[in-house]
Amino acid sequence: MTRSRTRYDGLRAGAVAGVLGGAPSTAYALLTGGDPLEASRAAGTLLLPGEERRGRLLVAGLIAHVAISLGWGVVLARVLPRRRPLAAGALAGVAIAALDLGVVGRRFPAIRRLPLGPQVADHLAYGLVVAWELERRRSGPSPASRIPRLR
Repeated sequence: MTRSRTRYDGLRAGAVAGVLGGAPSTAYALLTGGDPLEASRAAGTLLLPGEERRGRLLVAGLIAHVAISLGWGVVLARVLPRRRPLAAGALAGVAIAALDLGVVGRRFPAIRRLPLGPQVADHLAYGLVVAWELERRRSGPSPASRIPRLR
């Protein structure tokens, strides 16, 4: 596989996982009466550490989340093995959580205040979705996709 193809697959997998990976913490927030946008605003403090306005933090959080999701997608596309990709993706998600939350995030009070379990679950989900999407793309089109469609 070429480097540009690997990069493209990583960007695509990171984008898909970036959208789906936040489901655990969002569900947790909704089930417990919390704010489902709290994690997004907390991510905004990565770019705007002194900012307190919710709207600006939300926009900054979206930008940070997209950049981080795409970047990790490209990294994982290069390092995840073809054998047992889901297990490797799950492990990668936990490792990313340790780095994102334990090393970088501990310097940011808004990130430190987030409930840890749902955030780790988000990272685990992210790693699994990246691995699943990469495996799907590496396997090529499914036999069902080659069936001619009637219009």
